[in-house]
Amino acid sequence: MRDDEILDRIKALVDEEHGLRTRLMAGELATDEENARVNELEAALDQCWDLLRQRRARRGAGEDPDGASSRPASQVENYRQ
Repeated sequence: MRDDEILDRIKALVDEEHGLRTRLMAGELATDEENARVNELEAALDQCWDLLRQRRARRGAGEDPDGASSRPASQVENYRQ
């Protein structure tokens, strides 16, 4: 996945999260449904940001950014910046 594709994916995930929150506030979605999906979205976002950081770091080190790979959500979710 290229950087622009990752950024597009991040935007789509954020848009979906905002849509869920809007639907929850409008009473169109149950809280547990919203919470479950938001948790999934947050994990996917963590993975996308991690992959993007890996690609940028590899590029900065003069390496091929395509050598970066997506890591499991359990590995990237609790990173501290």
